[in-house]
Amino acid sequence: MTRIFDEHVIRRVRSLDGAWHFRKDPLNCGKETAWFLGIPRGETVAVPSVWNTEQGNLNYEGVAWYEKHFYSEGGCLRLCFGAVMTEAEVWLDGNYLGSHYGGFSQFDFIVSDVAAGEHRLTVRVDNRFDADSIPQEWVDWYHYGGITRGVSVETLQGICVLCNRLEYTLSEDLKSATGQFVLELYNAGAEQADTEVNISLGGTLVSTGVAELSAGARKEVTLSEFTLENVALWNVGAPELYDVRITTATDDLCDRVGFRKIEVKDGAVLLNGKPVEFRGVNRHEEHPDWGFAFPFGLMKKDIDLALEMGCNAIRGSHYPNSQEFVDLLDERGLMFWSEIPIWGCGFSDEALANETVVRRGLEMHREMVKYYYNHPCIVLWGMHNEIHSYHEAAYRMSKLYYEYLKENGGNRLVVYASCHPLKDICFEFSDLICLNQYFGWYYGYEDDAWEKFLAEFCEHIKTLGMAHKPIVMSEFGCAAIAGCHDDENILWCEENQAKQIAHCLKVFHEHPQVAGSFIWQFFDMRTCLQAGLNRARGFNNKGLMNEYRKPKLAYRAAKELYHEFAAEETDRFDFKG
Repeated sequence: MTRIFDEHVIRRVRSLDGAWHFRKDPLNCGKETAWFLGIPRGETVAVPSVWNTEQGNLNYEGVAWYEKHFYSEGGCLRLCFGAVMTEAEVWLDGNYLGSHYGGFSQFDFIVSDVAAGEHRLTVRVDNRFDADSIPQEWVDWYHYGGITRGVSVETLQGICVLCNRLEYTLSEDLKSATGQFVLELYNAGAEQADTEVNISLGGTLVSTGVAELSAGARKEVTLSEFTLENVALWNVGAPELYDVRITTATDDLCDRVGFRKIEVKDGAVLLNGKPVEFRGVNRHEEHPDWGFAFPFGLMKKDIDLALEMGCNAIRGSHYPNSQEFVDLLDERGLMFWSEIPIWGCGFSDEALANETVVRRGLEMHREMVKYYYNHPCIVLWGMHNEIHSYHEAAYRMSKLYYEYLKENGGNRLVVYASCHPLKDICFEFSDLICLNQYFGWYYGYEDDAWEKFLAEFCEHIKTLGMAHKPIVMSEFGCAAIAGCHDDENILWCEENQAKQIAHCLKVFHEHPQVAGSFIWQFFDMRTCLQAGLNRARGFNNKGLMNEYRKPKLAYRAAKELYHEFAAEETDRFDFKG
């Protein structure tokens, strides 16, 4: 898939990004009339993209078809998709390969014995919503549709490495690491075969073994354990990374890893043994000109703006962000909160108890863990956001997801964001108590509303026996129309937004139990009017910047305070030596 480094030296990889044939299917008749054998006359569009940014398609929800012709030398091909919004069915030369559900996860299909020559790849895309959907129809972001991330075709030979994860533990003094690589292998050959597998870390061979697979078999293999002395830790602002190279007799896979430890201890969040305060923002990977097909240059710009603002963390609200973006966070030293798109205001109690919904959510967690496991920047796995966490079905869902992520997610804190602080029954399934509250915007206009709320909530969690859990303010803020100014600080003006954000940040920073904040939102983003959300301009306007990344006064207010908080943190640790 698309990374900011080459994943393969030996394996032949060809990008299929660029011009594709496209046609909408509003009557959903394409399968019945065999469009997978050739799409009727349509138009040429770019992939990756969303169809909503094409002229006349802004509000289109439904089915559309994509077709790409490409040449291959044949053999065993792996067709890789970065993301398709929301459900995809795939054909190669009219032969059905399979389907995938979930708009923000990568997936692939392996096809053996492909003849040399020109081939036709066809994708049916459906972004409609129903009772089994994740997210449900009512969400506070736009219902984009399309092939939103890159597509590529790989030629597989012999025993190949499809995926890897590094499981490790750090010594108590954090000076050495003991680890082992777990590999997903595939035999692309026509016969049973074996191969030597070698893994180098930072240019040094650390693990080796022999793997044997039947023809066409997938197999998970754990290689020998190794110890790395004098390990260089990944840290905020000091992101030490190690290059990984995995080779078989016929294939290779390159990756990057980092070593660090995140934990909760004595009521604080510790990163590599030192308390850390989250200075964060919520970020949708969205732009009015590109939708979810987010260009790499804008990813870098967003990170530059976050670092300039003094952030040390970003929340990927409310879905896994692209691998390229998370790669950049790894190398720029920003912590990341990665979650799946269960956005709760649109989830009824029936949806929470829906077996298909729960199963799909678990599969989304599996995919997120599988493909993002090695990113050191990810310190928080997010299970869901603003569901009815006072309902028994939410309790069962949270327990299931929490136990899965704690067992399989590596060294991460597992969390969710609650908007029902005094009714929530799921806090036991969260390593931090993360709260979404909007005093000063939707309710609570008194000057001391935040102080009163935090005092009441801290007393409440004492009665639950959870006073030891740090609190993170995962969403808060208010809207402002960019360019709207008023000396009286009326709602919707930039002055009011800046004043509110500054007040919140000061209250949270000074509270002994609050371990940080994620401002809602980094920038204004398009939202769905048809979902019943009455948003001015058709945008959620709570951004610190407008949708084109032009700062509002609130950005400058937050920047001043975040830099002040960072300086306090530096001085504290310098003083302690």
